[in-house]
This record gives sequence, C-alpha cells and structure tokens, in this order.
Amino acid sequence: MSFFPKRYAETVQRLRVPSGLLLAAAFVWLADPVLPTLLLGLPFAIAGLAIRAWAAGHLRKNQQLTVSGPYALVRNPLYIGSLLTALGCTLAAARSELTLLAGAVFLFIYLPVMEQEEQHLAKLFPEYQDYAARVPQLVPRLPEAFPPQPFSWAVYKVNQEQKALYGFLAVYAFLILKALRPAF
Repeated sequence: MSFFPKRYAETVQRLRVPSGLLLAAAFVWLADPVLPTLLLGLPFAIAGLAIRAWAAGHLRKNQQLTVSGPYALVRNPLYIGSLLTALGCTLAAARSELTLLAGAVFLFIYLPVMEQEEQHLAKLFPEYQDYAARVPQLVPRLPEAFPPQPFSWAVYKVNQEQKALYGFLAVYAFLILKALRPAF
C-alpha cells in the first residue's frame, strides 16, 4: 500500500537532482559556519558516510535482494546515511533554515522515491515482501541473525560510493573556508 499517490511519487522521482541543486544553492547562500558548529556537525556527517559506505559494500543493485550488512537492520540504509550526512552538514552550516529545508526535501521527495524503489524491488524479487515484513523501512531493528555475506570493497567501488565521500569533503572544505572568511 502506498502512502503517496503514484503520480506524485513519479514526479518527485524526477525532481531529486534539481531539488538537490536548489538545496546546494541555498546551502552556499545561507551557510554561516563557525568552529563549534563545524565540530558539532562532523560526527553526524561521518556516521552517515560510514552507514552509506557499509550499505554500498553489500548492495548488488537489481542483481539480488540485499539483506546483509545494514540491510539486515533496515531496508533503506543509504537514505538513513544520507539523512545523517545532511544533518551533519546543516548543523555545521549553523542555519536552522537549512536543516528544515533538508528535512522537507527528505519528507516530500525522498520518502516517495523510497516507496517507488520498494515497489520496483517487490516486482523484481519475489522474496521482497517477506523481507519487508521482517525488516523496518527507516528505524533500525536488530535482526535475529545477520546474514553471513561480508562487506565487499569491490561492490563499494562498483556502486561508486566514493562519490559521497568526495561530495562531503567538498562541502566541509567550503564550510571551513567560509568559517575562516572573517580572518582574511
């Protein structure tokens, strides 16, 4: 059962990149970081990147249903990692408006996109419904047992997850430079 109308979910799926660009523009315009906020946001962002990396090292897109690693705890660990990274960056930027804007983008764009992706997975993998019944969508829960499939750096690289790290490093470099701006 879908929470979001199909037409809305399909529309916002196409708006992911443009909304990200608008969010980035707002970020550049509004960010007002200082050392304490840079330090406050850093653990959240690093935790988010770590979750994304862990998930990417297990995810074999459209080849098999991924149920190992963080996928044993929650169905959407990449989105949780992204949300934590965004929270860290918006905290570092020291503007509550950015945190609210990022939260709105997550609620109104990424939640419907997750629904669309889950519908796709249900069509692709017959065992998905059983998996979805056992594993929560966004709030992690410890499983009875972890599937034995190990993390794979090769899979991480195939999923090009290093791009998330590069993006984060660019954002934090920007924030550090903006925080140092008054010193020049």
